[in-house]
Amino acid sequence: MNLLGLDELTTLATESNSTCISIYTPMERLGAETQQNPIRFKNRVRQAEEQLLAMGMSEQDAKELLQPVHELDTYEFWQHQSDGLAILLSPNHFRYYCLPIAFPELTVVTERFHLKPLLQLLSGDGQFYILALSQNQVRLFQGTRYHVNEVELTDVPTSIAEALQYDDPEQSLQFHTASSQGSSGGDGSAIFHGQGGGNDDQKDRLLRYFRQVSKGLESFLKNDQAPLILAGVDYLLPIYQQANTYAHLVPDGITGNPEMLKPEELHTQAWQIVQPYFEQAKEATIARYEELQATEKTKIASTIEQVVPAAYFQRVESLFVPVGEQVWGVFDPEANSVQIHAQHQAGDEDLLDLAALHTLTNGGNVYAVEPGNVPQDKAIAAVFRY
Repeated sequence: MNLLGLDELTTLATESNSTCISIYTPMERLGAETQQNPIRFKNRVRQAEEQLLAMGMSEQDAKELLQPVHELDTYEFWQHQSDGLAILLSPNHFRYYCLPIAFPELTVVTERFHLKPLLQLLSGDGQFYILALSQNQVRLFQGTRYHVNEVELTDVPTSIAEALQYDDPEQSLQFHTASSQGSSGGDGSAIFHGQGGGNDDQKDRLLRYFRQVSKGLESFLKNDQAPLILAGVDYLLPIYQQANTYAHLVPDGITGNPEMLKPEELHTQAWQIVQPYFEQAKEATIARYEELQATEKTKIASTIEQVVPAAYFQRVESLFVPVGEQVWGVFDPEANSVQIHAQHQAGDEDLLDLAALHTLTNGGNVYAVEPGNVPQDKAIAAVFRY
């Protein structure tokens, strides 16, 4: 499984091939309903094959192209699902994502990947992270308004013992000895012994530990703009803030021993912290759109014909785009022209998707919202940089 971030999205957005397959389906997580997951999966894959055949591909070539997707259908795969499954396949790329959002069922085969359903996780009100810290454990969660999912970490130390095992062997031995004897506080923190084992030394060790954690997270969160919320006992949080290099760390955190909290409990507390940030940013953007409509209409747009070229040429600062809808057509950058078609035609792409992707990858803010939540009930709404 791949981790979805802005760099990953940019790579997918630049893929252009005659056969880019995008499959989205919701997943059940509990009870007998989970038996529906493989059935939905097979139905979506079958629909992709039918679309390939309708485009003129031979049955043998369609089966060979879809083979990596068929190989996912194993017992192990179905044991590690979240709320939604996204599969993106072309002759050059194969990615799948188990994500904390229940996608509407959708299969699209065009010349580019259909990525708009993913924007809810990367847009201005979609995604956040929780970093649960203790001296014995590090966990990272990817969350949305409704769900949370643990992210498998690599190149990140999972405890202070692992982080500092080669950093000062004498103190490391004392630490391991204390840990193995069960000398720990109620918050899961190890007790330090021997010379230099006072508070200053312990803080220094924690700072070195957290610097390694922060450095390891860079490979996951680089170029990401999602808020990061810390969870840990109160004295650990300011030490990690000192070590932190991620630009979007939220000042407020979840205090207490995170080892004692279930993911759902972390999610509830995290959302209480992060929701005001999302809402304030969105409401401020809506207010700015309405203000510009009354004072400088040249700095806003609410039609596909206006927004798509502006997004492509990096003029869009903020964009509201409806999820679950498609507007098919063609954009010609050289002629700076947009053609909209009532029905999907060969060579078409979703122009809403195109506008959102170019806005996001060019550093703008995208709010992927329900259709009725676009400002003033427009089909699309943009605020321009200039």
